[in-house]
Amino acid sequence: MSLIERLPTVRGKYIEHAPLKDVTWLRVGGPADVMYLPADEADLSRFLAETPDDIPVHVLGAGSNTLVRDGGIRGVVIRLAGPFARTEVLEGNRLKAGAGALDKMVAKAAAKAGLSGMEYLVGVPGTIGGALRMNAGCYDQETKDVVVSVRAIDRLGRIIEASPEELNYSYRHCEAPEDWIFTSAVFQGTPDEPTAIEARMNGITERREGTQPIREKTSGSTFANPDAPGTPNQRRSWQLIDSVGGRGYRVGGAFFSEQHCNFLINDGTATAADLEQVGEDVRARVKEKHGVDLRWEVKRVGEPQE
Repeated sequence: MSLIERLPTVRGKYIEHAPLKDVTWLRVGGPADVMYLPADEADLSRFLAETPDDIPVHVLGAGSNTLVRDGGIRGVVIRLAGPFARTEVLEGNRLKAGAGALDKMVAKAAAKAGLSGMEYLVGVPGTIGGALRMNAGCYDQETKDVVVSVRAIDRLGRIIEASPEELNYSYRHCEAPEDWIFTSAVFQGTPDEPTAIEARMNGITERREGTQPIREKTSGSTFANPDAPGTPNQRRSWQLIDSVGGRGYRVGGAFFSEQHCNFLINDGTATAADLEQVGEDVRARVKEKHGVDLRWEVKRVGEPQE
């Protein structure tokens, strides 16, 4: 019996041998055995409850910080779109966003509603689901600072509501169980003039464009900083990479950006193996010189090419 025949009947859509390099920012990687596009939260819950336990299940958002290996991903890849990408203004200066909503679109929705505090999201690549999973942030703001509650579904199909305290957020880390799939979150804003909010967002965008290669085939920051923001004498990944000659270091079509050396770039000819090798080579150099184990911020998934 094929994989698709073992999956439950859903109202959403299944796609066999779905190409993933077209939906990740690094533009590399093999196919998913099956991609599933759930119709809504109830459809996703039923899928998880009825899918056999031995079938691997993965979640892929915008693919902004994901490196799919060249052999592709076994099992089912879930992509949250449609109803999962919506935003809604709530009472009490709050905003609800689906896990499939792009971070920058949530920032814009908050600005339009006159809610400040979410400006940082305009500088975070990816979706709200990824921001919740990794406590994404930039320029001294993090998701944990504004999230009020989250909604998720576990591998048994159970719908869960949790507070930020239950997720035990820390720098680029969340202790939610790995099998939780975030479906939405509620964020707390502060009333402000939309024009003032938009001005701050424009400042973040200009700062990013001036310091980061955001128009290249990249994935955002490759490694998390070894120290959390505010740590005395904070060590930054780009400084460690630079100190070992990582700026511009290349393997095949993959290299670390000359503009910001914590950004991996695909020149259009790279394989996933090239990109991973560049990162691992530089990690080894940093470990040897500084004794620091850089932690991948980019999520590496799938199988290597046989």
